[in-house]
Amino acid sequence: MACIFCRIIKGATNICSSQPSAKLTQVPGEIPSLKLFESDKTFAFLDINPLSYGHALVIPKHHGMKLTDIPDDQLNEILPVAKKIAAASGTENYNILQNNGRLAHQEVDHVHFHFIPKPNEKEGLGISWPQTQGNQDRLKKLKEEIMAKM
Repeated sequence: MACIFCRIIKGATNICSSQPSAKLTQVPGEIPSLKLFESDKTFAFLDINPLSYGHALVIPKHHGMKLTDIPDDQLNEILPVAKKIAAASGTENYNILQNNGRLAHQEVDHVHFHFIPKPNEKEGLGISWPQTQGNQDRLKKLKEEIMAKM
């Protein structure tokens, strides 16, 4: 299993509450994480190379490189979990980001959503938005093409 996020899911530290001493256990050879949330479909943890304090990742446990590779039923907790992390962090300004493919800046080949606090101009996600004037005829044609395939 080469995917780093699959290895993080597999290596998640668990508390065995059935034991009186509640020991921490980790799967040998896998990667530990600072887990924020876990269910049968979703895993969330703090990013170890954050853009800002509180940067977290929310991932489906189902492995897939791009959003279109993940079954819909495996995505239904993603935004509610990101929302809970945002609320719990107390952050007023933040980004929720999800990239697909190298040209779109995806570094890890497992779908993941970033929660990135934006406490000030320097910390958090820096972004440029080079808008262009849309051609209404081309946009209408594109709308019809997309709707025909949905």
